[in-house]
Amino acid sequence: MLLILLLGAAAVWSFAAARAHGWWFPENVSVFGARIDALFDLNLWITGGVFVLVFALLAWTVARGALPGRARPVHGDLRLELVWTLVPAAIFVGLAVAQLDEWRELKYAGARPHVAVTARVVASQFDWHFVYPGPDRRFDTLDDLETTYELVVPAGEPVVLQLVSRDVIHSFFVPGLRLKQDVVPGMRPEVWFEVRGPADLELVCAELCGWGHYKMAGRVRVVPRAAFDAHLAALERAFRSNGKDER
Repeated sequence: MLLILLLGAAAVWSFAAARAHGWWFPENVSVFGARIDALFDLNLWITGGVFVLVFALLAWTVARGALPGRARPVHGDLRLELVWTLVPAAIFVGLAVAQLDEWRELKYAGARPHVAVTARVVASQFDWHFVYPGPDRRFDTLDDLETTYELVVPAGEPVVLQLVSRDVIHSFFVPGLRLKQDVVPGMRPEVWFEVRGPADLELVCAELCGWGHYKMAGRVRVVPRAAFDAHLAALERAFRSNGKDER
């Protein structure tokens, strides 16, 4: 029992030390990231408490069973079975209710900002490609602006991305934004975020997508609106100089 308590205390200390020294999550830059972190912490404390409780009961059971004397077989306990069924069910329902507002705001199309799609993210083995609408502000036309590896978006305003896969299931994951969304062939989900100021963020694929999954990485660079407009202008100049505009 003492060993179990010591291990539990060590786990709590390591958790607190990791947060205090910045060894926990990457710095959050998203306007909704703090709420995601709060939900994660809530889940962690609940599951951590259950972990300690279960192993303490296990240690007590082992110690009690090691006592001398004849063992008494137990065929079941209805009250105990009700407890270990209803308590987890209540916890799951409580967690579901606690995250409803965040889920609605982040995932429900009717609740997110009503702005045009900033860029289309195209995932393929094993690269990220990004498509911006050209001067006509529409996708799938001859003036689409394409780039790879680095996604540049404006700061201080909502950014909506459309996600597309060319081959297998990928997962668009930007830890600094607390944003993760599966990219499934045949579907075009949209995600949104907002970052108050400039940032340079890591983008990775969080779904095992083949032998080169480990190298499917990119960057998300958040810049002021003027710098974003300049980036689009540079892409358009490169587009025209390459002779791709056939209109």
